[in-house]
Amino acid sequence: MLKGKRISVVIPAYNEERRLPGVLGRIPDFVDEVIVVDDGSSDRTYEAARAFAEKDSRIKAIKLEGNCGKGCAMREGVKNSSGDVVVFMDADGQHRPEDIIKLVEPIASGEVDMVIGARKGDLKSRPLHRRLSNVITTKLIRLKLGTYVYDTQSGFRAFRREFLPEIESDRYEVETEMLFKTARMGARIGEVPVELIYDPSRGGRFGLGDVFRFLRAYIKF
Repeated sequence: MLKGKRISVVIPAYNEERRLPGVLGRIPDFVDEVIVVDDGSSDRTYEAARAFAEKDSRIKAIKLEGNCGKGCAMREGVKNSSGDVVVFMDADGQHRPEDIIKLVEPIASGEVDMVIGARKGDLKSRPLHRRLSNVITTKLIRLKLGTYVYDTQSGFRAFRREFLPEIESDRYEVETEMLFKTARMGARIGEVPVELIYDPSRGGRFGLGDVFRFLRAYIKF
Protein backbone atom coordinates (compact mmCIF):
# COMPACT_ATOMS: atom_id res chain seq x y z
CA MET A 1 0.00 0.00 0.00
CA LEU A 2 1.23 3.48 -0.82
CA LYS A 3 -0.26 6.64 0.70
CA GLY A 4 -3.39 4.71 1.60
CA LYS A 5 -3.83 3.29 -1.90
CA ARG A 6 -3.86 -0.42 -2.63
CA ILE A 7 -1.46 -1.27 -5.48
CA SER A 8 -1.96 -4.09 -8.00
CA VAL A 9 0.56 -5.16 -10.65
CA VAL A 10 -0.66 -7.12 -13.68
CA ILE A 11 1.97 -9.04 -15.66
CA PRO A 12 0.93 -10.74 -18.92
CA ALA A 13 3.45 -13.48 -19.70
CA TYR A 14 4.11 -15.68 -22.70
CA ASN A 15 7.01 -18.13 -22.75
CA GLU A 16 8.94 -16.20 -20.10
CA GLU A 17 9.98 -19.08 -17.84
CA ARG A 18 13.57 -17.83 -17.83
CA ARG A 19 13.01 -14.08 -17.35
CA LEU A 20 9.89 -13.97 -15.17
CA PRO A 21 11.61 -15.00 -11.89
CA GLY A 22 13.97 -12.05 -12.20
CA VAL A 23 10.96 -9.73 -12.38
CA LEU A 24 8.94 -11.28 -9.55
CA GLY A 25 11.93 -11.40 -7.24
CA ARG A 26 12.27 -7.60 -7.35
CA ILE A 27 8.66 -6.48 -6.84
CA PRO A 28 8.69 -3.65 -4.23
CA ASP A 29 7.25 -4.25 -0.77
CA PHE A 30 4.56 -1.57 -1.11
CA VAL A 31 2.84 -3.57 -3.89
CA ASP A 32 -0.20 -5.37 -2.45
CA GLU A 33 -0.82 -7.95 -5.16
CA VAL A 34 0.78 -9.25 -8.35
CA ILE A 35 -1.33 -11.06 -10.94
CA VAL A 36 0.71 -13.06 -13.44
CA VAL A 37 -1.35 -14.24 -16.41
CA ASP A 38 0.28 -17.00 -18.42
CA ASP A 39 -1.04 -16.51 -21.95
CA GLY A 40 -0.99 -20.16 -23.02
CA SER A 41 2.80 -20.56 -22.87
CA SER A 42 4.45 -23.69 -24.24
CA ASP A 43 7.19 -23.55 -21.58
CA ARG A 44 6.97 -23.56 -17.77
CA THR A 45 6.02 -19.90 -17.30
CA TYR A 46 2.99 -20.83 -15.20
CA GLU A 47 5.03 -23.16 -12.99
CA ALA A 48 7.62 -20.40 -12.47
CA ALA A 49 4.86 -18.03 -11.35
CA ARG A 50 3.32 -20.68 -9.10
CA ALA A 51 6.68 -21.29 -7.41
CA PHE A 52 6.83 -17.62 -6.44
CA ALA A 53 3.18 -17.63 -5.36
CA GLU A 54 3.95 -20.39 -2.87
CA LYS A 55 6.58 -18.17 -1.25
CA ASP A 56 4.85 -14.80 -1.58
CA SER A 57 1.13 -14.55 -0.81
CA ARG A 58 0.89 -11.34 -2.85
CA ILE A 59 1.46 -13.25 -6.09
CA LYS A 60 -1.38 -14.95 -7.95
CA ALA A 61 -0.75 -17.11 -11.02
CA ILE A 62 -3.43 -17.56 -13.69
CA LYS A 63 -3.09 -19.85 -16.70
CA LEU A 64 -5.06 -19.31 -19.92
CA GLU A 65 -5.69 -22.48 -21.90
CA GLY A 66 -4.61 -21.02 -25.24
CA ASN A 67 -2.54 -18.09 -26.47
CA CYS A 68 -5.09 -15.30 -26.93
CA GLY A 69 -2.73 -12.29 -26.90
CA LYS A 70 -1.33 -9.61 -24.60
CA GLY A 71 -4.56 -7.61 -24.40
CA CYS A 72 -6.51 -10.74 -23.56
CA ALA A 73 -4.09 -11.60 -20.74
CA MET A 74 -4.25 -8.03 -19.42
CA ARG A 75 -8.04 -8.17 -19.42
CA GLU A 76 -7.95 -11.35 -17.35
CA GLY A 77 -5.46 -9.76 -14.97
CA VAL A 78 -7.70 -6.74 -14.42
CA LYS A 79 -10.65 -9.02 -13.60
CA ASN A 80 -8.59 -10.57 -10.82
CA SER A 81 -7.14 -7.32 -9.45
CA SER A 82 -8.46 -5.26 -6.54
CA GLY A 83 -6.08 -2.30 -6.31
CA ASP A 84 -6.92 1.40 -6.29
CA VAL A 85 -3.97 1.76 -8.68
CA VAL A 86 -3.30 -0.87 -11.35
CA VAL A 87 0.16 -1.17 -12.92
CA PHE A 88 0.89 -3.10 -16.11
CA MET A 89 4.39 -4.32 -16.85
CA ASP A 90 5.98 -6.91 -19.13
CA ALA A 91 7.37 -10.24 -17.96
CA ASP A 92 10.54 -10.18 -20.06
CA GLY A 93 12.65 -7.97 -17.82
CA GLN A 94 12.70 -4.89 -20.04
CA HIS A 95 11.04 -2.93 -17.22
CA ARG A 96 12.71 -2.44 -13.85
CA PRO A 97 10.36 -3.37 -10.97
CA GLU A 98 12.17 -0.71 -8.94
CA ASP A 99 10.63 1.89 -11.29
CA ILE A 100 7.07 0.98 -10.26
CA ILE A 101 7.28 3.66 -7.56
CA LYS A 102 7.80 6.31 -10.26
CA LEU A 103 4.53 5.37 -11.92
CA VAL A 104 2.46 4.90 -8.80
CA GLU A 105 3.48 7.86 -6.66
CA PRO A 106 1.98 10.64 -8.86
CA ILE A 107 -1.34 8.77 -8.91
CA ALA A 108 -1.36 8.00 -5.19
CA SER A 109 -0.59 11.69 -4.54
CA GLY A 110 -3.60 12.76 -6.63
CA GLU A 111 -1.54 14.58 -9.26
CA VAL A 112 -2.58 12.50 -12.32
CA ASP A 113 -4.86 9.60 -13.27
CA MET A 114 -2.59 7.66 -15.62
CA VAL A 115 1.19 7.46 -15.83
CA ILE A 116 3.22 6.08 -18.73
CA GLY A 117 6.75 4.82 -18.19
CA ALA A 118 8.57 6.62 -21.01
CA ARG A 119 11.44 4.42 -22.17
CA LYS A 120 14.72 6.34 -22.18
CA GLY A 121 17.25 3.52 -22.53
CA ASP A 122 19.39 2.50 -25.48
CA LEU A 123 16.72 2.57 -28.19
CA LYS A 124 19.34 1.85 -30.85
CA SER A 125 19.65 -1.66 -29.45
CA ARG A 126 16.15 -2.43 -30.67
CA PRO A 127 15.60 -3.82 -34.20
CA LEU A 128 15.24 -1.17 -36.91
CA HIS A 129 11.71 -2.23 -37.88
CA ARG A 130 10.58 -1.90 -34.25
CA ARG A 131 12.06 1.59 -33.99
CA LEU A 132 10.43 2.66 -37.24
CA SER A 133 7.03 1.26 -36.29
CA ASN A 134 7.26 3.02 -32.93
CA VAL A 135 8.04 6.38 -34.55
CA ILE A 136 5.17 6.09 -37.04
CA THR A 137 2.55 4.90 -34.56
CA THR A 138 3.59 7.52 -32.01
CA LYS A 139 3.21 10.36 -34.53
CA LEU A 140 -0.23 9.09 -35.57
CA ILE A 141 -1.40 8.77 -31.97
CA ARG A 142 -0.17 12.25 -31.03
CA LEU A 143 -2.08 13.62 -34.02
CA LYS A 144 -5.33 12.00 -32.92
CA LEU A 145 -4.87 12.83 -29.24
CA GLY A 146 -4.09 16.43 -30.04
CA THR A 147 -1.45 16.42 -27.32
CA TYR A 148 2.18 15.37 -26.89
CA VAL A 149 2.91 11.97 -25.40
CA TYR A 150 6.55 10.91 -25.64
CA ASP A 151 6.12 7.13 -25.49
CA THR A 152 2.64 6.11 -26.62
CA GLN A 153 3.48 2.41 -26.98
CA SER A 154 5.12 1.71 -23.63
CA GLY A 155 3.55 -1.28 -21.92
CA PHE A 156 4.80 -0.04 -18.53
CA ARG A 157 1.94 2.13 -17.28
CA ALA A 158 -0.31 2.71 -14.28
CA PHE A 159 -3.96 3.73 -13.92
CA ARG A 160 -6.15 5.07 -11.17
CA ARG A 161 -8.92 2.45 -10.95
CA GLU A 162 -11.60 4.99 -11.88
CA PHE A 163 -9.81 5.69 -15.17
CA LEU A 164 -8.98 2.10 -16.09
CA PRO A 165 -10.91 1.50 -19.33
CA GLU A 166 -12.56 -1.73 -20.36
CA ILE A 167 -10.10 -3.66 -22.52
CA GLU A 168 -11.50 -4.89 -25.82
CA SER A 169 -8.32 -5.55 -27.82
CA ASP A 170 -6.68 -8.96 -27.64
CA ARG A 171 -3.16 -8.23 -28.84
CA TYR A 172 -0.51 -5.49 -29.00
CA GLU A 173 -2.95 -2.79 -30.11
CA VAL A 174 -4.16 -2.77 -26.50
CA GLU A 175 -1.81 0.09 -25.55
CA THR A 176 -3.30 2.30 -28.25
CA GLU A 177 -6.86 1.44 -27.27
CA MET A 178 -6.31 2.16 -23.58
CA LEU A 179 -4.56 5.47 -24.22
CA PHE A 180 -7.35 6.76 -26.46
CA LYS A 181 -10.09 5.62 -24.07
CA THR A 182 -8.41 7.03 -20.97
CA ALA A 183 -7.86 10.40 -22.68
CA ARG A 184 -11.50 10.48 -23.75
CA MET A 185 -12.52 9.86 -20.13
CA GLY A 186 -10.80 13.13 -19.25
CA ALA A 187 -7.89 11.57 -17.40
CA ARG A 188 -4.85 13.60 -16.47
CA ILE A 189 -2.02 11.75 -18.21
CA GLY A 190 1.58 11.98 -17.04
CA GLU A 191 4.87 10.41 -18.06
CA VAL A 192 7.96 9.52 -16.09
CA PRO A 193 11.32 8.38 -17.51
CA VAL A 194 12.12 4.70 -17.04
CA GLU A 195 15.05 2.63 -18.19
CA LEU A 196 14.58 0.30 -21.16
CA ILE A 197 16.46 -2.99 -20.82
CA TYR A 198 16.33 -4.62 -24.23
CA ASP A 199 17.43 -8.23 -24.66
CA PRO A 200 18.30 -8.97 -28.34
CA SER A 201 17.97 -12.71 -27.72
CA ARG A 202 14.29 -12.28 -26.98
CA GLY A 203 13.39 -11.78 -30.63
CA GLY A 204 10.39 -9.91 -31.97
CA ARG A 205 6.72 -10.77 -31.58
CA PHE A 206 5.31 -7.76 -33.40
CA GLY A 207 4.36 -8.74 -36.97
CA LEU A 208 2.46 -7.50 -40.00
CA GLY A 209 -0.84 -8.58 -38.50
CA ASP A 210 -0.19 -6.28 -35.54
CA VAL A 211 0.19 -3.34 -37.94
CA PHE A 212 -3.30 -3.94 -39.31
CA ARG A 213 -4.70 -4.41 -35.82
CA PHE A 214 -3.12 -1.10 -34.77
CA LEU A 215 -4.74 0.68 -37.71
CA ARG A 216 -8.11 -0.86 -36.87
CA ALA A 217 -7.77 0.24 -33.24
CA TYR A 218 -6.65 3.71 -34.35
CA ILE A 219 -9.84 4.12 -36.40
CA LYS A 220 -12.18 2.41 -33.93
CA PHE A 221 -11.15 4.02 -30.66
